[in-house]
Amino acid sequence: MITLTENAAIKVKNLQEENGDDGKLLRIFVESGGCSGFQYGMSFDQKKDGDKALESAGVSFLMDDASIAYMEGSEIDFDDGLQGKGFEIKNPNAESTCGCGKSFN
Repeated sequence: MITLTENAAIKVKNLQEENGDDGKLLRIFVESGGCSGFQYGMSFDQKKDGDKALESAGVSFLMDDASIAYMEGSEIDFDDGLQGKGFEIKNPNAESTCGCGKSFN
């Protein structure tokens, strides 16, 4: 299960309202790249064949099977404090992470 904290859910809902993306849901994904081998990504998108529709903290989001496998048990938070990090992903499956927090191995 992938979970969003209350802060992350609020930020996603605000972004959806600001962008006026009617019918589009948050897509959370893993792709090759970054300084550690894989990197996280998020965008607003329409549902595609093979997507799983998930929900956490009142936010519906899309993921493909491969991304779910890499991120199972992850928690997504949003930090808008002094460091201004943005979305942070705590992934128990990552063997190592990059200092940027967006890349993992």
